[in-house]
Amino acid sequence: MPHAVFHRRLGGPEVLEYAEVGSADPAAGEVAVRVEAAGVNPIDAKLRSGLRASPPMKGRRRVGSDGAGIVLAVGADVAGFRPGMPVVVSGAQGTYAEEVIVPASALTLRPPAVDAETGAAIGIPVATAYQALRSLAVGPGDRLLVHGGSGTVGQAVIQFAVRWGADVLATTSERRADRVRALGAVPVAYGPGLVERVRAAGTRIDVALDCAGTDEALAASVEVVHDRSRVATLVRGADAPRYGIQAYAGGAARGLTDQQRAWR
Repeated sequence: MPHAVFHRRLGGPEVLEYAEVGSADPAAGEVAVRVEAAGVNPIDAKLRSGLRASPPMKGRRRVGSDGAGIVLAVGADVAGFRPGMPVVVSGAQGTYAEEVIVPASALTLRPPAVDAETGAAIGIPVATAYQALRSLAVGPGDRLLVHGGSGTVGQAVIQFAVRWGADVLATTSERRADRVRALGAVPVAYGPGLVERVRAAGTRIDVALDCAGTDEALAASVEVVHDRSRVATLVRGADAPRYGIQAYAGGAARGLTDQQRAWR
């Protein structure tokens, strides 16, 4: 019998349980997947704790939004998937499990060159990076400052921006500077004197995206970017109005509502 992680009430990590959950056949439009790796995202903890609003709980609620694995079975009216295919699961529910049933719309075929661990990390982080940069209209000739460049979202931001013709400066620790550089960005150490180091690394900054959520990141962004409509945070939505900048919910290219700002 497959096992899964779930919870019966909202709270900290202590509410999580791991137990047998049984098997089921996928309904129409659904696919059963044997999970090989699960992505770990902040939204998982927010939903479990109640920090992010969700429907009232009824019994057990399974945890996890992203993952990767192998198709076990497909329900009726599902095209493009068959048992044995490697897939990526994105934006579903219950991927902290040995098996999961998800809508076919939550699946993408996984190329042979992409292993399960990499595939599981693609979903929410990469979608967040892509949609935030599209919302900020990052393109050729732009100079982008990304805070938290060595994080999962930050690394995706760098790769998209470089591919689209932007020059990228990325704040990071000294330990992760080589990784940021390998992705095509200029690493800039965070800490006191950040603004001076950013200015020393280039003549101007056109766009700034905060993936770190620190006071330093927000203050530096608004100081070095003239047009605040091209400054955004993915972490400090509640503070965006005070700085006059954009706030994006993870994985969605739209501003946060007042209620979402309160939750975050």
